Amino acid sequence: MKVIICDDQAIVRDGLVMLLKLEPDIEVVGTAGDGAEAAEMVADKRPDLILMDLKMPIMNGVEATRQIRMKYPEVKVLVLTTYADDEWVFDAIQAGASGYLLKDTPREELIRAVKGTVTGKTYVDPSIAGKVLDQASSHQTQPATLITSKLTEREIEVLRLIARGLSNTDIAAQLFLSDGTVRNHVSAILAKLGVSDRTQAAVIAIQHGLK
Repeated sequence: MKVIICDDQAIVRDGLVMLLKLEPDIEVVGTAGDGAEAAEMVADKRPDLILMDLKMPIMNGVEATRQIRMKYPEVKVLVLTTYADDEWVFDAIQAGASGYLLKDTPREELIRAVKGTVTGKTYVDPSIAGKVLDQASSHQTQPATLITSKLTEREIEVLRLIARGLSNTDIAAQLFLSDGTVRNHVSAILAKLGVSDRTQAAVIAIQHGLK
């Protein structure tokens, strides 16, 4: 899997490069010092994932994430930052980030998050997971009918479980479905909601009171 590292501190970039190079199935294909540089690099490097800092000069990580995800929805963005402020967290996820980790995350967890995010999993630092749910709940301004009208009854069941953080395997076990059937339901949900990943779908579900 190909990774770009975006951080305005050279010492952080170098440290992450050294860390990821220890993994035989991860290739660091580029490093960027700001969001604009990362956005330009994607077209040439075509990474699977970008490790994205947030507070950077020229273009911050939220705007870079938004631009990259709009042009290249297949590229995952995993935020790695020192900022746990509510505004940063929610803005990054709304921009399309698939996960949000803090820089004091242990090495093993970071590696697991990088590999998992590429395969479609969602990672949110435990210390800020509650903020995501609280923030989404506080923005609950739209009635559930706006979302339920788009989805089948089964898709609504699956979406509720996505919002609770369950994996496809866990959802399959709870609803007595095959993993393949759940994958199909998840793909249909993302398409109908106009989002690119499970995190954004979960936020929408919580905003509509589906949890």
